Amino acid sequence: MQLELLNDQGQAASKVEAPETVFGREYNEALIHQIVVAYQANARQGTRAQKDREQVKHSTKKPFKQKGTGNARAGMTSSPLWRGGGRIFPNSPEENFTQKINKKMYRAGMASIFSQLAREGRLAVVDSLKVDSPKTKQLAAKFKAMNLDHVLVIAEEVDENLYLASRNLVNVLVVEPRYADPVSLVHFKKVLVTKGAIDKLKEMFA
Repeated sequence: MQLELLNDQGQAASKVEAPETVFGREYNEALIHQIVVAYQANARQGTRAQKDREQVKHSTKKPFKQKGTGNARAGMTSSPLWRGGGRIFPNSPEENFTQKINKKMYRAGMASIFSQLAREGRLAVVDSLKVDSPKTKQLAAKFKAMNLDHVLVIAEEVDENLYLASRNLVNVLVVEPRYADPVSLVHFKKVLVTKGAIDKLKEMFA
């Protein structure tokens, strides 16, 4: 499997060998959907809360007499059928949204995403991505020269200069291979992988 190797101007200078097990898999839409949904679900905190009929503020007085009014019987205004009453099945702060994904499924799903990105021309390789100082302007100029504005960079190592220079750039995310996630891979228009990161991705997802 060969991927495009981009130069400093964002042009394909040559080709670089990449493992078929990571960048040459078949597209599995169902599996990719499953790991993306699971990743987003596992990020939910579940801190929302609602009140049941016991917790809402109300009077225990009967709203009106039992018979003769033509209305349905009512015992108190905290009933879930009344406006301002409690919820029947309220959301609780202890609610658990996590979904379990097997390691083998996750690895296969991530490899399927990388492979599809390569087929669509949204994935490319660069020799390295480094900056001399933690200056956002310097890194922004480098991306502008490569004609990239919505990019995920997977570098073998993110030093302090690169981290500080990239964190203020809109629609740019620089991560190490272990922090690459399915949602970001699907979201960004272009994915840049450094040569050194290819071997780490092979260890993780092959």
